[in-house]
Amino acid sequence: MPVGRRADSESRKIWRQCREVIPGGVNSPVRAFRSVGAMPVMVKRAKGSKLWDCDGNTYIDYIMSWGPLILGHAPDVVVKALERAVRRGTSYGLPTAAENELARLITGAFPSIEKVRLVNSGTEAAMSVIRLARAFTGRDKILKFDGCYHGHADSLLVAAGSGVATFGIPGSAGVPKETVAHTLTARYNDLDSVRALLRANRKGRKSKIACIIVEPVAGNMGVVGPVEGFLSGLRELTAKEKILLIFDEVITGFRVAWGGAQERYGVEADLTVLGKIIGGGLPVGAFGGRREIMDHLAPEGPVYQAGTLSGNPLAVAAGIAALKALRRRGTYAKLEKLGASLEEGLKAATANAGVKASVNRVGSMLCAFLDNGPVRNYDDAKKSDTAMFARYHNAMRRNGVLLAPSQFEAAFVSLAHSDSDIAKTVDLAQKALKRAGR
Repeated sequence: MPVGRRADSESRKIWRQCREVIPGGVNSPVRAFRSVGAMPVMVKRAKGSKLWDCDGNTYIDYIMSWGPLILGHAPDVVVKALERAVRRGTSYGLPTAAENELARLITGAFPSIEKVRLVNSGTEAAMSVIRLARAFTGRDKILKFDGCYHGHADSLLVAAGSGVATFGIPGSAGVPKETVAHTLTARYNDLDSVRALLRANRKGRKSKIACIIVEPVAGNMGVVGPVEGFLSGLRELTAKEKILLIFDEVITGFRVAWGGAQERYGVEADLTVLGKIIGGGLPVGAFGGRREIMDHLAPEGPVYQAGTLSGNPLAVAAGIAALKALRRRGTYAKLEKLGASLEEGLKAATANAGVKASVNRVGSMLCAFLDNGPVRNYDDAKKSDTAMFARYHNAMRRNGVLLAPSQFEAAFVSLAHSDSDIAKTVDLAQKALKRAGR
């Protein structure tokens, strides 16, 4: 029987009913918890750093809706903004002044973004930004990195890490070979692999590559930060070849710094992809960049992109409230302190449990790669002991700590996590690791 569930539990009854009408009983594959041999956590409610399931169990949550809940679950400032917004209407399909306010918060945080287009998800933003890059450059090929995930659009589901890695799927059924024929993959943190692809994809002196898209901090092969010189090297190579550099900051934007990874590492992209953080966790995405590129979008230019719910008033209201809260002095110092405390605690816990591990952290996102050495790319990440991780994950869950159900996902600390949350997590981790390592 999957971990922690009686045959007659309320969660199991609900899950069984879901499986009758929803594939696998879940609306996103990684929620199935199948890779750790467990059944899904069927959520009833959440507040702050805590989450409650349908059986009344309480968890310290480090999934945090896969990253965007930097303020924690249901923060009062976001809830109040939503209450006011919903009374004014849930959707208009027409522009609002609030969209301008959110756009200006984004452009104020990211100097590289002069104009921004709001969409409904990170996948939609990544798909659209690729179309824009191809149109602007007049080239077809794109370059991404092994283990970096940019949503489930066909041309980007190549060596995509995240849920694809969790399920051991090399790509996805239903994606024609022709669709990914123009997608090149390089090795993360390896500029030589990029240079080799650039050399191989020239026509005369002109590159055939429209753009390089990268997670500046990889968050979908676990957490892997850029080695010194990697991002600046990409900036130099793309500028020389007149290739657009795209940073996918769906995870890192407003999390690792107010201005995302671009602020943290001092490297600006031509185009940037953002996700649900800018909506306070509600469904939203965005992409933006230099004015001359963005003006190729309809109705200014010939690149068509549209969405009835783009700039949805509820997501926009939540996003404005969340970003204003994140802009307060001391926010990122506190997140850094909490993240460092959990990192140091997990390193001590693995050592005391006699478990070999590499704990990678950037700001308030981190990952413990079990039975593994230094992890700098996807090949390194795949050497982790996923069976040990499953035992560790389930032991933590049984004791009230909820981690993402995959070795290849990040743990996220929020402003709602307390020092006592961190201390309890570290204590339980050491006990869980001792059992997992046997």
